[in-house]
Amino acid sequence: MRLIATIAAVLFASTYVFAIESQDGEAFCNYLIEQAKAQRNYLRAPSLVSGVTQPETGLPMQAFGGISNSLSSDKKAGLTMTVAHRNCELYKETVGAQQQIQYALADFEKKALKHRLELIQEALGKLDELLGQNLKRVQAQNMTRVTMYALQADKMKLVEDKISTQMKFAALYAPSMSDTPVKLLIAQKQDSEVETQRAIARLNRQNNWDVALEIGTHRQINTTTAVPGASLIGAYGQVNITYNLGTRSIDKHLDLAADSYGTWKLNQTGDVVQNAQILKQEIADSIAVEESGLSALLDQSQVIEANLQLVAESDTSAAADFRNQLTADKLLLEVELGDAAFRLEELQAYLSKNF
Repeated sequence: MRLIATIAAVLFASTYVFAIESQDGEAFCNYLIEQAKAQRNYLRAPSLVSGVTQPETGLPMQAFGGISNSLSSDKKAGLTMTVAHRNCELYKETVGAQQQIQYALADFEKKALKHRLELIQEALGKLDELLGQNLKRVQAQNMTRVTMYALQADKMKLVEDKISTQMKFAALYAPSMSDTPVKLLIAQKQDSEVETQRAIARLNRQNNWDVALEIGTHRQINTTTAVPGASLIGAYGQVNITYNLGTRSIDKHLDLAADSYGTWKLNQTGDVVQNAQILKQEIADSIAVEESGLSALLDQSQVIEANLQLVAESDTSAAADFRNQLTADKLLLEVELGDAAFRLEELQAYLSKNF
């Protein structure tokens, strides 16, 4: 079961190209904000206009030059920054949820392996104490060295288990995990998805209308036709107002698009919402396996306890040898029982808290 859990953690993590750290979010946000600032400055800055025009009133051709500014562009400038900040927060929330899901099993496995090491160390201490007691009996010629060898073999099994557990612990990587439940991270991320799309929709709505202001000067090109005493240079100003007649329908579809985007992200294969459901199922399946395994170990423990009771009052050499072996087996079994019980308790607690 421990090997299966380790493999599952590795396979789950392999669905991502690389591990995303907090500095990655900051770097991406800096990129977004700088891009948005450039677009904001572009939208806010007035435009220089110049050209040649032929007035419809029959006046001579004139050259003109001035400055033009759009109220819609001014509005877009502020909304562009809002969208950038929303995308930044969405990215961080998505990364946080991804990391929590990606490393959940690895983090659990490291905790379980650390606890197992503590159990093994405790069992080794008890076994060393038992070996010390029996060494005195061997020296007093009340026990054979064959029995001692059997106890030494059990100790070697524990030592090998300890080394194997340490290697597994060292091979697993799990960053510092947030205490925020996965269900809350998912809810925050999902809300942020919709809010980001709504911010984009508000930005797109600015294309439905515009009020453009333009001021400047004009000069008559052909001076030969100029009226004597009249000025060849004059000022001009104009206001252009545009409004899309399909605004109401456009806004309706933009709102529906934002809601549909949120629904899509809930069902998108590979999105954190779906990955969270996969993790939930994996943990539920692991709980079922651990419950079955713990039940089988408890049955074995009862068998050992029953046998220990049978030889508890006997003082024969054979009974003492059998009692020693049963005690050593009990110590090894206690490691497995403690490990299984810890895993089951931690899995149940994680499932209850996060889902």
